[in-house]
Amino acid sequence: MKIDERRFEKLLENKEYIQLREDLIQMNAIDIAEVLEEIDITTALMLFRMLPKDIAVDVFSYFPADKQKEIIACITDKELQYIVDELNFDDMIDLLEEMPANVVKKILLNSNYEERKLINQFLNYPPDSAGSLMTIEYVDLKKEMTVKESLDHIKETGLTKETIYTCYVTDSNRKLEGLVSLRKLVVSEENEKIKDIMNKEVIFVNTHDDQETVADLFRKYGFLALPVVDKENRLTGIITVDDIMAVIDQETTEDFQKMAAMSPSEEKYLETNIFTLAKHRIIWLMVLMVSATFTGGIIRRYESVLQSTVLLASFIPMLMDTGGNSGSQSSTLVIRGLALGDIRLKDAGKVIWKEFRISIIVGLVLGAVNFLRIYYLEKVDFKIALTVSMTLVVTVMISKVIGGLLPILAKKMKIDPAIMAGPLITTIVDALSLFIYFYIASSILVL
Repeated sequence: MKIDERRFEKLLENKEYIQLREDLIQMNAIDIAEVLEEIDITTALMLFRMLPKDIAVDVFSYFPADKQKEIIACITDKELQYIVDELNFDDMIDLLEEMPANVVKKILLNSNYEERKLINQFLNYPPDSAGSLMTIEYVDLKKEMTVKESLDHIKETGLTKETIYTCYVTDSNRKLEGLVSLRKLVVSEENEKIKDIMNKEVIFVNTHDDQETVADLFRKYGFLALPVVDKENRLTGIITVDDIMAVIDQETTEDFQKMAAMSPSEEKYLETNIFTLAKHRIIWLMVLMVSATFTGGIIRRYESVLQSTVLLASFIPMLMDTGGNSGSQSSTLVIRGLALGDIRLKDAGKVIWKEFRISIIVGLVLGAVNFLRIYYLEKVDFKIALTVSMTLVVTVMISKVIGGLLPILAKKMKIDPAIMAGPLITTIVDALSLFIYFYIASSILVL
């Protein structure tokens, strides 16, 4: 149920909190979190405390980190401990990672030894690793169990687990031996052994694998959950699809920021300080600005060519823009292909050959249209029209090949391919297009 905004505002204005509570508990926890996020902290806290405890815990897990900090600052230690105890383990770890040291210390002091040991283990995993994403709330079975025993075990423990749709089979040392789906259990005979129906070909990740690797596996196989093992192949936890969706959003945002020549940031735009935003942008802009000195150097080197035929200068922006745009088109498609796994490092030759053939078609069409435009419509001298058009063809060809190749080289060097996007390729292509332009002009016009 979605909330009626006018009704909610009226109830809020009239301070009819009991009715507000009744309206809120009819809603999805995510929607409640969004509603409470929009109102002042005093009213939000009061309504939050009025919610049934189980709903309040779910709502809390959907609050952004800054709202969680505000709530924690205002509630008692007892209320905080209840929330922490009831949160899914992975949500609790996410909370601890965002909270200041004094809050983490308070939570750890109220946890038992086993919980503290697990929390510290999870907090020590690298931030972008599979270990930092996983939860320990999974259903584990033994291969000697029967289907009936397994279903009884799921009924007994399933309510506290993140998911019950996939169950993991481990030995006495927690080593992963296989998996079995709930569907398989339901349709199998009660006396069948798990070892006879389990799938032994299990795809898993290591605790220290990068989150991007995990996201690629979810995209490729369409998993609902993926097991995580340590270096000794012991099942440590699972990663569920809802957690990896957040990672995919984060990785996509990072790629967009890198493609726009900015340092990646997870902070919200409107909530980020202007100096922080400026810091994220200025570094790459400075690198690109300094690298653009090559372009200026080429122009100064061929200054005599420009002086003898001033008209050549008027076509420089068009050539540079077309070259940059051509390279960006190719790099965008290749970066996307690399991200989805459609293109691999071994495909570099295929990419170059494909982009070369595309560039010939695009370059010849653009060159022909450009020649007709400036020769017949703008009445430019034949040799100058030929010079500009030939440069355009060669620039487009080189730009598309470079745009297709650079992201693959970046991947080979273990650099994010998104870095090799628009701004950087444009800077490289600008310098090359100018050099080609003046070289062809010097040859055809004999300058």
